[in-house]
Amino acid sequence: MPERDVIIIGAGSVGTPLALALAERGLRPLIIDSAASTGQGENKHAIGGVRATHSDPAKILACRRSIEIFSTWEERHGDDIEWLQGGYTFPVYREQDEATLTGLFEVQHAHGLEIDWVDPDTIAELVPGIAVEGLRGGTHSPGDGSVSPLLAGNAFYRRARSLGAEFRFHETVQQIATANGRVTGVVTDRGTHRAPVVVNAAGPNARAVGATVGLDLPVQPDSHEAGITEPIEPFFRTMVVDLRPAPGSANFYFYQSRHAQVVFCLTPDPPVIGTDIRETSVFLPMVARRLVKLLPRLRHLRVRRVWRGLYPMTPDGSPLIGQADGPEGLLHAVGMCGQGLMLGPGLAETVARLITGELTDTDRIILEGFAPDRDFAGTEALK
Repeated sequence: MPERDVIIIGAGSVGTPLALALAERGLRPLIIDSAASTGQGENKHAIGGVRATHSDPAKILACRRSIEIFSTWEERHGDDIEWLQGGYTFPVYREQDEATLTGLFEVQHAHGLEIDWVDPDTIAELVPGIAVEGLRGGTHSPGDGSVSPLLAGNAFYRRARSLGAEFRFHETVQQIATANGRVTGVVTDRGTHRAPVVVNAAGPNARAVGATVGLDLPVQPDSHEAGITEPIEPFFRTMVVDLRPAPGSANFYFYQSRHAQVVFCLTPDPPVIGTDIRETSVFLPMVARRLVKLLPRLRHLRVRRVWRGLYPMTPDGSPLIGQADGPEGLLHAVGMCGQGLMLGPGLAETVARLITGELTDTDRIILEGFAPDRDFAGTEALK
């Protein structure tokens, strides 16, 4: 088959915007996915939140760029991807959470994040009806927001194709082909494709892809559930994140979408390791208790559906980006830890510049923070 400039394994939250970033630079990428169309893996399980509110400089910088791309997409390209800039709000009821969040301000402000501590009255204005007993205040970052994962993914796909990117669906990569210590392409269930650069963007399948060349990437998926309600009269715009733990869960978070539905999720504790994406009977009662306790006016709201997806986790809660031990020309953009939607567009541009040799100072910070060979000593505080 004809040689491409780059082969991308996975047409999801990272692979599809990477195809676009490469095509915009005049390269000819080939994107291969076993699903029927773009975004049919974990992308469609995302609830849509997009934040630069992180504790890690690499995540802050990558997500700030993603927000620039999402927030200007309709103006630049005409597609309504349901961008909603409502911000992220962390209401605080515990002294320890206040210390954690305010302790992050120095690094967040140093890397351009607009965030500050606000008083209880401001939290109550941002989230009308929120429980005020014990409310100490909280943080608010107005630049964050939400987007439709399906509409955004399809918008990236259409533009990438219009610029020459080729997508092959219903095709499974079986082996990364190598010769003399470098990649030469991939072998699939339909044949062999040649390229001097291959990017592993396979989401929860990243470890299996790496194993075809003897790599053991520290990416292990776990399951998270989410849900969506009927639409109601809009009364808040911000994503609300409650850091307090509860039986069966660590934090939980929710927002009201452009269609006025409340979308919600929680972080299971202990984690549910594995690839099971069947809905459970315990999620909705667990998250409903938390929602109603924090925002009692939601108590009569009817839930339309719930679903379950995978977070490809790493030991420290941050992605693996760049070259790992292994054949030259094999790059990785994996281990998004459930944040592929918000990281994808920004990281795509960094990976594209890594391939074309046009790295910026910001790219170098991102690549250093997400280096696959790092020691995984810490944990991202807001992962």
